[in-house]
Amino acid sequence: MSASAGNVTQQFSKKPADDRALDVITIGRSSVDLYGQQIGSRLEDISSFAKSVGGCPTNIAVGTARLGLRSGLISRVGAEQMGRFICEQLEREGVDTSGVRTDPDRLTALVLLSVENDRSFPLIFYRENCADMALDVEDIDPGQIASSASVLVTGTHFSRENTYAAQMRAIEIARSHNRKVVFDIDYRPNLWGLAGHAAGDQRYIASGEVSAKLREILPLCDLIVGTEEEILIASGENDCLAAVRAIRALSNAVIVLKRGPMGCIVYEAGDIDALEDGIVGQGFPIEVYNVLGAGDAFMSGFLRGWLRGERLETCATWANACGAFAVSRLLCAPEIPTWPELQHFLEHGSPHRALRKDVELNHIHTATTRRNDLPQVMAFAIDHRSQLVEMAEKAGAPLERIEALKILAVEATAKVAQGRRGFGMLLDERFGRQALARASEVGLDWIGRPVEEPGSRPLRFEYGQDIGAQLVAWPVTHCIKALTFYHPGDPEALKSEQISTLQQLCAAARSVGRELLIEIIASKCGKVDADTVATVIRDIYSAGIRPDWWKLEPQADAFAWRNIEAAIAEHDPWCRGVLLLGLDAPMEEIREAFAVAAPSSVVKGFAVGRTLFGAAAADWLTGRIDDETAVGQMADRFQVLVDDWLSLR
Repeated sequence: MSASAGNVTQQFSKKPADDRALDVITIGRSSVDLYGQQIGSRLEDISSFAKSVGGCPTNIAVGTARLGLRSGLISRVGAEQMGRFICEQLEREGVDTSGVRTDPDRLTALVLLSVENDRSFPLIFYRENCADMALDVEDIDPGQIASSASVLVTGTHFSRENTYAAQMRAIEIARSHNRKVVFDIDYRPNLWGLAGHAAGDQRYIASGEVSAKLREILPLCDLIVGTEEEILIASGENDCLAAVRAIRALSNAVIVLKRGPMGCIVYEAGDIDALEDGIVGQGFPIEVYNVLGAGDAFMSGFLRGWLRGERLETCATWANACGAFAVSRLLCAPEIPTWPELQHFLEHGSPHRALRKDVELNHIHTATTRRNDLPQVMAFAIDHRSQLVEMAEKAGAPLERIEALKILAVEATAKVAQGRRGFGMLLDERFGRQALARASEVGLDWIGRPVEEPGSRPLRFEYGQDIGAQLVAWPVTHCIKALTFYHPGDPEALKSEQISTLQQLCAAARSVGRELLIEIIASKCGKVDADTVATVIRDIYSAGIRPDWWKLEPQADAFAWRNIEAAIAEHDPWCRGVLLLGLDAPMEEIREAFAVAAPSSVVKGFAVGRTLFGAAAADWLTGRIDDETAVGQMADRFQVLVDDWLSLR
């Protein structure tokens, strides 16, 4: 399959149309979706769930932000962990949350969902007296509505008097300021009290009362979007053509009829003589994996074009493409494509009907939806195990002291960081569990954890070779680190085994959504020249392994760094970059290495260890210095490297 559409090479831009603060504000449901991870299973038999933000307007706010629009949400969440999760995720996505209120009296809504087969998607709404359904007119800020080029209202929030009043107030303000009004019909019968709790996936029940209420909204809109069932309920008709005509009789809005695998039809102002008389965007034949959330992705793509003045054919094509992504993946908001991902798909298509199996698209998606923007990382590395065991044994200290030492290293790092961005640590599971917890408490931006068995060559994992099962238990913010002793001159069998292990690790990292750092040390395995490390990087990339980070030893000159930079740029322009390691070198040597590496745009920082803690650890383990002195000495040395690096960059 190939795909193309007009204007797909436009630059990613978040500048709103006509210079307003926002492009779109969405109003309504905001929930936490808990998706069953066992596909082809009844909801009764699901044993684990993936968590994401949900609710039609919340998904659209995320989707439009990913596609380059400036979006905002008006809703309510509970004053608890799930409410904070929604707000934090929206902020990570770039959504304006100034209109999201925290309700101290109600809980955030939850939804449980599963994929039983390609026709059945059971879901249960936990929405009894939930926070978002308490939205009222007091939550509508006229200034905020006026600041946006458009406002999007949703069907469910016309089902209660207070939410109906809130959305009508938003429409009134928008129209008074000549802003666009978008209506996503978003019909869920059981959220109107028309079906039981077990019928969350039921899409249509006729209701004269619902139709009468929705018909009141239609004349106020500039864009109306719905499935065939939603067009029927909004019009009160029993036939699709009659329904579209009835809506046209009430409204001059652009009407978009979503038809699932058949794409969509867009009707401009004017009479509608036949269902096919509208504008049809390009369709994308793909495997249906999960239809839930497809409409929200569709709306996101349509709005990306419509609010930027694209032709309706282009809007429909982008909408169909975004819907195809959602249908072919499991979750809702997390699966909506980013603008670079959408452009790649429109330009190159995909050889897979199941887009979730497209390695290139998945890589772009992962790289463009990373949790944190980290332009640089200055990390204190104390994930050492065998070296510290040796030091403790030499000092006659019990191994339990290593755990306490690592906590002191966290305090030293925090002392230097002082809450600033860009600071991190490398810590291990074996001796650093309490230190890992403390590093999270002090708010470090970046935490890496090793998985390799110390000193192993070929690479082995420390706690068994089923690495995926281990990573599931890690916090999503922790980055996997794998130290690999690899040289281009190694025997082919050794290189093949190491590559195979890294492939396994990379696949596991992607499946559980954790970032991956590959550390390469070549100098201990053979002679190193200006192209040695670049050759290793090319070997690894050629095997389909694309880590988020590289951790590399110092290079002799700028030419070596240019070779590394070229190798990364050729194979993965989305790579976060390189962190420089220390190899227990003296401070002056590391500072010289900084000076050589700093001009390279691919080098984003450093992760240095024994150079920082070696002397202090030896004295502390033997009892020659106390905790405070050890912290001070490690912090002083870390501060020197931080100051040096910042002065160079």
